[in-house]
Amino acid sequence: MLDLAQLRSFLAVEQMASFTLAAERLGLGQSTVSQHIRRLEDDLGRKLIERDTHRVSLTPDGEALLGPARAMLSLNGQIQALFTERGLRGQLHLGVSEDFVMSRLPAVLEDFARAHPSVDLELTVALSGTLYQMQDEGAIDLVLAKRRIGDARGQLVYREPLVWLARDPERFERDDVLPLIAFPPPSITRSVALEALERAGVAWRIVCTCGSLTGLTAAARAGMGVLVQPRSMAPSGLREIGAGRLPRLEDVEFVLVARRGVDPALVEALSGEILSTVGRSQVQSGTKAS
Repeated sequence: MLDLAQLRSFLAVEQMASFTLAAERLGLGQSTVSQHIRRLEDDLGRKLIERDTHRVSLTPDGEALLGPARAMLSLNGQIQALFTERGLRGQLHLGVSEDFVMSRLPAVLEDFARAHPSVDLELTVALSGTLYQMQDEGAIDLVLAKRRIGDARGQLVYREPLVWLARDPERFERDDVLPLIAFPPPSITRSVALEALERAGVAWRIVCTCGSLTGLTAAARAGMGVLVQPRSMAPSGLREIGAGRLPRLEDVEFVLVARRGVDPALVEALSGEILSTVGRSQVQSGTKAS
């Protein structure tokens, strides 16, 4: 029988791609997490994780273990909830900005569902401005989205810069008419980009508009123009345009905003999961695989 604590450490390392961040997430010492992985590998007789000074990755055997490990921990959570009166129950409607869906959201949802199997989540993905409007109308309980610097709404999760991205950055100069790929209004990244271009006197035209980041990324990878995104969420296949070639963009902040009247226990549980997973993952790119 595999040890559940060892499996939790294994999944945390896979999610965070770092032994250090996995230990912080689990509230354990890094040596304990490393010991869990070694014992799990010894029990199975297979190497599960490759680790060097630059990155942490799963071996093919580690990839094969992911599904069964998740299933075992999920079943354990269901059994605990079944015999624990204090287990959370109910429904929560979460609104998430488009940026998060393919980056950090899967880890958040996986851990929350495992810890609270009796809570039903309804998920809406949209632009930040649209999510705030829906929340004002009572349609969304908790929003995870962007806000502009100076906006006081919500609980800060983290802050990071917006950057100009393109397939071929050398094509785009400050004096050219800039072909811009952008979300439709009310997009925060669109507003920040257009205001920066106007202040700098850079001519621009929007060559592609789409409400889906997948669509915008496809247009940018096709070389149609320039896309603005948070630096940590830059899609693969695109490169950052160097400083000085286009005006500097202001930072954006990612926040949690809860609707009044929502079950505070549900909001606190999901908010805690988001702060733990998303907030700590921001330092991951600067953390060695230790």
